[in-house]
Amino acid sequence: MWLLVILLIVVVALVIYLISAYNGLIRRRNQIENAWSQIDVQLKRRLDLIPNLVETVKGYAAHEKDTLDAVIRARNASVAASTPGEQAKAENMLEGTLNRLFALGEAYPDLKANQNFLALQEELTATEGRVAYARQFYNDSVLEYNNKLQQFPTMYFAKLLKFERREYFEADEAARTAPTVEF
Repeated sequence: MWLLVILLIVVVALVIYLISAYNGLIRRRNQIENAWSQIDVQLKRRLDLIPNLVETVKGYAAHEKDTLDAVIRARNASVAASTPGEQAKAENMLEGTLNRLFALGEAYPDLKANQNFLALQEELTATEGRVAYARQFYNDSVLEYNNKLQQFPTMYFAKLLKFERREYFEADEAARTAPTVEF
C-alpha cells in the first residue's frame, strides 16, 4: 500500500513538473513572438518615414542620386526580409545608407536648415532608439528561451516536443564599425 502511495506521489510530481516546464516554454516562446512583433512595428514606422526623407533630400541634392537609390534599395531589402537573421542584415545595410543620407545634410546647408528634413531626421532618430530597445528585449527573450531549452531536464522534454532554438537579432561586422563618408 505504501509503495503505491509513493509511486502515485512520484507520478503526480512528474506530471506537475512536465506541465510547468511545458507552460514555461510556451510562455517564453510567446514572449519572443511578442518581442519580434515589437521590432516589426518600430521597423515599419522607420520604413514609412524613409520615403518622406528621400523626397525632401531629392529637392536639395538631386545629384546625390546614388545615395538616394542606395537608401531605397536598402529599404526594399528590409521590407522583404522574413527571418531575424535576414532582417538584421537588411537593417544594418539600411542604417549605413541612412547615415550617408544624414551626412548629406552637413554638405548642403539649405537642406540642414529645412524644417521638414530636421523633423524627419529627429523622428527617425527617436525611432532608432525604440528599435534598439525592441532588439534588446527580443534578444533577452531569446536568451531566456534558449537557456531554458538547454537546461536539464527540460532539454529532453523540449526536444521531444520539438521546441527549437531561436536566433538572435545581431549586427553584422559592417554595422559594428563607424561609416566613412566622403564628398
